Amino acid sequence: MLSPQNLLQAFDRVTDYWSPKVVGRVNDQLLKAAKLKGHLIWHAHDDADELFYVVKGRMRIELEQQIIHLGEGDFFTVPCGVRHNPIADEECWIMLIEPASTKHTGDEIIPQTRSLDEQLA
Repeated sequence: MLSPQNLLQAFDRVTDYWSPKVVGRVNDQLLKAAKLKGHLIWHAHDDADELFYVVKGRMRIELEQQIIHLGEGDFFTVPCGVRHNPIADEECWIMLIEPASTKHTGDEIIPQTRSLDEQLA
C-alpha cells in the first residue's frame, strides 16, 4: 500500500554526521536525508549534478571560485564535475537529490565515505 512519508521524521534515521540515509526515490534519483557538522572533503561527481536542500540550520558550499551560503528552505545544485566542499559550522539537516549511481565523496575515499548499501540501511 502506498503511504506518505514525513521528511522531518526521516531524520530520526540519521545518527551520524555526513552519513546520508536514502529516504525516497524518484525514477533514478535518490532522496537522502543527512545531518552535517564540520566539513567533509573537496570532491566532485563527474557524471551527476547534486542538489542540496537545507531543511534545518545553515551551511555553505565552497566552490573553487565562490562560496554559496544556504539557510533553511534554500537549495543549490552543484553541477556535475564541479569540485565542492560542504561545510556546516553548527548541525544542519539537508536533503540531497542525486542519481543512485552517485558516489558519496566522488573519487575521494575518507573515513566518512559511505557506500550506497550503508546509505540504504
